[in-house]
Amino acid sequence: MAIGLLGSGCAMMAPSPPQDQTNICKIFHEQPSWYDYARAAEEAWGTPIATQMAFIQQESSFRSHVRPPRNRILGFIPGSRPSSARGYSQAMDPVWGEYREDAGSTLARRSHMKHATDFIGWYNRRTHDQLGISLQNPEHLYLAYHEGQGGYRRGTYQNKPQVLRAANQVSSRAARYQAQLPACEAELRCRRFYQFGPFCSAG
Repeated sequence: MAIGLLGSGCAMMAPSPPQDQTNICKIFHEQPSWYDYARAAEEAWGTPIATQMAFIQQESSFRSHVRPPRNRILGFIPGSRPSSARGYSQAMDPVWGEYREDAGSTLARRSHMKHATDFIGWYNRRTHDQLGISLQNPEHLYLAYHEGQGGYRRGTYQNKPQVLRAANQVSSRAARYQAQLPACEAELRCRRFYQFGPFCSAG
């Protein structure tokens, strides 16, 4: 019971999902630290901020503790979950373990936006290195993200209309976010009292 209460408390303290998820500036105005995390991940791994946010919106709608719903036995008895995916990025246990060993840390959590954006950057860099997909191609990056690099190489997504539709939505959302970001990025980069003159690069 104590563990359950502790888990509930962590979920309650997590940021609420942005009210308007169609506008990246409104998202970052609600959660300005998310911009910092996404920018750091872009600088580390190369995936654009807009693409990272489009992935997270598709995967979790910015809900920090979301997990796939349980299967139902006889239609009403809760059973097991279909996968170990969880958190903002919906990363599953095996690949999250690889990330923590390779690029993260033992303290990295899927329910923290800093680690979610870094994970997406890390994963897309690996996709780029293994498959040659451009980091400016959110549609195919997402297909490899959803199916895994091996699945993408085998073309497993080709007969999955729902996955193809999701990848198209990610691509459209990333393009929209990218078009919106210049309207607020200078403000987001230079919002702290010590960020001025040569100490702040708005470009």
